[in-house]
Amino acid sequence: MDNTASSIPSKMKAWVYSEHGKPVDVLKLDSNYDVPQLKEDQVLIKVVAAALNPVDFKRMLGMFVHSDSPLPSVPGYDVAGVVLKVGSQVRTLKEGDEVYGNINEKGLDRPKRSGTLAEYTVAEENLLALKPKNLGFIEAAAIPLAIGTAYEGLQKTALSPGKSILVLRGAGGVGTMVIQLAKHVFGASKVAATSSSAKLELLKSLGADLAIDYTKDNFEDLPEKFDVIYDAIGQSERAVKAIKEGGKVVTIEPVGELAEPAFRFILTSSGAMLETLNAFLENGKVKPVIDPRGTFAFSQTPQAFSYLETGRVTVSLDMQVHVSKFTWNLSTNSSNQTSR
Repeated sequence: MDNTASSIPSKMKAWVYSEHGKPVDVLKLDSNYDVPQLKEDQVLIKVVAAALNPVDFKRMLGMFVHSDSPLPSVPGYDVAGVVLKVGSQVRTLKEGDEVYGNINEKGLDRPKRSGTLAEYTVAEENLLALKPKNLGFIEAAAIPLAIGTAYEGLQKTALSPGKSILVLRGAGGVGTMVIQLAKHVFGASKVAATSSSAKLELLKSLGADLAIDYTKDNFEDLPEKFDVIYDAIGQSERAVKAIKEGGKVVTIEPVGELAEPAFRFILTSSGAMLETLNAFLENGKVKPVIDPRGTFAFSQTPQAFSYLETGRVTVSLDMQVHVSKFTWNLSTNSSNQTSR
């Protein structure tokens, strides 16, 4: 298919749900779904890759119904693809640019009804960045929501050179990014992280100085305490026992009780943040972690959601639709995340 504005159809294939429930029950393939209309500050993207996060199935279950958009809805936040058309107020991006990003600025505040599990999607220019030159579409699509959540959380804790950090669920989609950013971008003096026995070497390969096996050790019982704890699993009541005096605990679980002084936040998506981090992605200091077992055909999207719900690090969808080939990498993490 020719990647030009003149070749854009009015209809597309998309995965859609019109009622809340389990993905296997409510998610349907619509081969005649409207291509989203372009606003002045948006670009139309031909989706080459998309990433699926836990927030997608939580929305589908109706967990955020009071702040969600009305149904029907196409799920998907993360995207990597090619710009096909630009709005009249778009100043930097142009047709043919290879871009990536999280298409929802406020993840739980009326997200777009036409998400990334489709042939086409739209996004505001300020939510996108040029795809890192060294990464394919699959890898790029696995990044935006996870790296944005990691980066914003670390900023809010004021992590700085010389400080130590403990990452809970370090092998998850967000956790793997927190480890790498803490080490290579924020300059933490010591990075510790928890995982199961099978993932300890992964933690070390990403830059963790101390890998803690949560099946054998309770991190809060260790003699060492930390300046910052990044809770990517929802264990603030335990985390506050492992911080130094004056330390900070940030959690990304959107619901549940918080133990003082822990705090939570909801990601604000930003293309400028991705642009800032592109240098670290392109020099290999920071890289996406994708589960090689998590690849599904586009027709198996409901099964991919089921795999996502098991809490694996990443899920991928290898999608072939008509004359266009898409591979969806559905990156999962402890809170919310797919690719080509």
